Amino acid sequence: MPSADIPQTAAQSTVQATPTPSPPSPPLTVDPNRTDTTPPPAPPTPANAFEGPEKTLEVCFRASTGGTPPTPGLRSLPRRSLDELCSLASCTIISSASNAYLDAYVLSESSLFVYPYMLILKTCGTTTLLRVLKRLIEMVGPKGDGSGEKPLNLVLDWVGYSRKNLNWPERQHFPHQSWETEISYISQHSEFTSRLNGSAYTLGPITGDHWFVWVADRTIRSDIVGTDRVMNIMMFDIDPAVAEKFYTSRYRVGGDEEEDEDMREVGRRMTEEAGIRKLVPGAIVDQMAFEPCGYSMNAILYNSYSTMHVTPETSFSYASFETNQKLSSYHALISNVVRTFNPGRFVLTMMADEAGLDEIKDNPLTDRPAKDIIVPLGPLGTGRKTYSRKSLASIQVEDDCCCLMGNFVRGEERGDGEIRRAATYT
Repeated sequence: MPSADIPQTAAQSTVQATPTPSPPSPPLTVDPNRTDTTPPPAPPTPANAFEGPEKTLEVCFRASTGGTPPTPGLRSLPRRSLDELCSLASCTIISSASNAYLDAYVLSESSLFVYPYMLILKTCGTTTLLRVLKRLIEMVGPKGDGSGEKPLNLVLDWVGYSRKNLNWPERQHFPHQSWETEISYISQHSEFTSRLNGSAYTLGPITGDHWFVWVADRTIRSDIVGTDRVMNIMMFDIDPAVAEKFYTSRYRVGGDEEEDEDMREVGRRMTEEAGIRKLVPGAIVDQMAFEPCGYSMNAILYNSYSTMHVTPETSFSYASFETNQKLSSYHALISNVVRTFNPGRFVLTMMADEAGLDEIKDNPLTDRPAKDIIVPLGPLGTGRKTYSRKSLASIQVEDDCCCLMGNFVRGEERGDGEIRRAATYT
């Protein structure tokens, strides 16, 4: 990942002015007496099934003369250009927040973050994220976005695309029906620019939750060592009592308010009642609720973002939390996020520069032997909930980009007198 270090100074921020799900596929039953090779029928798909785990595209640029693009860089793209990109991805912008470092947009399906040098687009459901890539590169290149404005004349530096395995791939639209189709689609862009010649990887058990990663790195290294990292927690089978907090019928304010303002207010109340505000102290928070259920939130603090998306339906409940904050230890944040949703299981991923990974202490994705993640329960932490790491995968791609992924499963709850005194994260 390219370096993106920016001085951290206080800045005035303004706020102007989705849903997300997927349990593991049920085990197949095989009749040992069968002699034909026809695979057993797939389990029925729920009529209202929603693919919660997000597809993520991160694209970094540099000035054509070398170095990080000057401010405002990508942030100078007009709203109509961002709307065009979102339309290609089959989503829309519904709210935004800004500070001195970045612009954050809540979408109808997840989130968009725009820095002077980097654009991060996360979309869920049946969105068509990869269709954005070529048009984005065209917009910021020497020909501009076609508006007649002075072109940004930026050069592609680094591209990363990733997602978890899909629960209902047959519902996706081209090119997202399979990982192979996605990689083939990206490779066709190499005729458009050789800078998109990248490599694809799969982390984790193919028979369970796993993570797909594709990276093309054309960063010009300098004496500045990159320490960037992004952590994502994908939680499944969230506590029904928590899921209930993300149904709009619980909060309807009525009156003569406009619908968007109504959903913004409902989203704010969800943020407070679910305890999400405590996960992003000091940040500017922009949140939105969805009908009849669902929630999206962006939080920005200096040059970092955090984003959360929730789909609460019982049969495929899902919540995600992602951040690019540079912390020396993530165990408290992980524990607090997991305690907020009490999922049956979660997938933890991290993408980091090698130097950034070295800065992290007590990393649940690198410690061997594996340590349990212990989540305190109760107002005084008198009880504990244990999440055990069941699988781990890691790889270093391109030059210095490290990708790590682990699966964690909830164990028994323990009272204070039952807590194991083993190596744990607390």
